[in-house]
Amino acid sequence: MTNNTYPKLHNAAWPGVVGKGEGAEPAIDLDTMLDLTAGASVNGIKFDGIDLFLADPHVSIDSNEEAIKRLMEKVASRNLQIGTVVAPVWVDTGGGSAMGSLTERKRFLKQVEKACHIAMRLRELGIRPHGVVRIDSACPPEAWATSPKRNTNKIAKTFRAACDIAADYGESLAAEGEICWGGMHSWKAMVDTLEAVGRPNIGFQADMAHTLLYLLGYNKPEDRILPIDFQWEDRATLTEGLQTVTAALRPWTIDFHVAQNDGTVHGSGAHDKTGRHCPANDPNGKLDIASDAGHWLRRKDGKLTKAFKHICWDGCMFPNEMLLQPSTWNNILEKMIAVREQHGF
Repeated sequence: MTNNTYPKLHNAAWPGVVGKGEGAEPAIDLDTMLDLTAGASVNGIKFDGIDLFLADPHVSIDSNEEAIKRLMEKVASRNLQIGTVVAPVWVDTGGGSAMGSLTERKRFLKQVEKACHIAMRLRELGIRPHGVVRIDSACPPEAWATSPKRNTNKIAKTFRAACDIAADYGESLAAEGEICWGGMHSWKAMVDTLEAVGRPNIGFQADMAHTLLYLLGYNKPEDRILPIDFQWEDRATLTEGLQTVTAALRPWTIDFHVAQNDGTVHGSGAHDKTGRHCPANDPNGKLDIASDAGHWLRRKDGKLTKAFKHICWDGCMFPNEMLLQPSTWNNILEKMIAVREQHGF
């Protein structure tokens, strides 16, 4: 074992909410997700913190000061810290498309402002020593594709306004690369969007399950990297593809999700299909989690980027039966520890 203490190891609370309800499985409450996180242990090592979804039924985006303090106390009582928080920028949570009408974009920005306020207060209360506010474009790739250049510019304009808001609260924004979000549904589109924003307090949130799908060109076949006849046993070609994506997006990466993917897409409830998050020990997983995390955590010369102080496991859209098993979180924590062993500081 090394003496690495960074990056801190966080779990995500939102697998209890995302893809739940609306004809899917019921949501799992925040207290249960916190208890599962705090209860995991591998050789005496535990999770250091939790990343949060700022939407009901977990954390209301309209939380007042009293509610924010209760949240702080709830997390602290389990010896956890808070890291990155997700702003609920989508139409069904009170937001709107970043490339939509003026009204939609105003709703998007209002949700960002509320999220930044909560993030700032949690930071001031001492429970959130690091992390960012996560956003996306809140629009489908099909709508973006009707006019790619114009729509990228509209998203960038909205994101620039969001960055100005975040700066007022001392926060940075991370745009998550998922194949279901227009303007960030391919690795090239994501770079174009970030470059168009041109603000110092925006970056990329890399998720290993999502970025793997970039290699296959889902929703933007012209940006596919792996050959059409690619076989997953060809590890050398996969590694080369991962290096291509990370070389383009690693300089932007300010938040990182450790995850596994079996090379397929998955959706649940109201959530569109995106990269499938698999169990940490899934035999069909295509990633060597600890090794492949290094493409994001180390520069081309092998030196650590140290671009963020915590990493997070994302088990988005895991079935409830799996989420409620303590062994699920021990297996995840074991993989997280392996990442820190190889790439920590």
